[in-house]
Amino acid sequence: MQTTFNIQGMSCQHCVNNVKQAFEKMEGVNSVSVSLEKGTASISYDEHKADENTIKTALAETSYKIIE
Repeated sequence: MQTTFNIQGMSCQHCVNNVKQAFEKMEGVNSVSVSLEKGTASISYDEHKADENTIKTALAETSYKIIE
């Protein structure tokens, strides 16, 4: 499964790396692509091991937020 989130709070490449690492350490996440220019994170994941709510929770532990 793949989903894209709009991310608030990214302003540099360091921010992009932080967001990417927050998602990559989750069980079930296969790949992450983060765009500073678009302010998005596209995540491919195994829906049997993760879902959108658990993915959102992983980012909630950082200083960045998902914009609904």
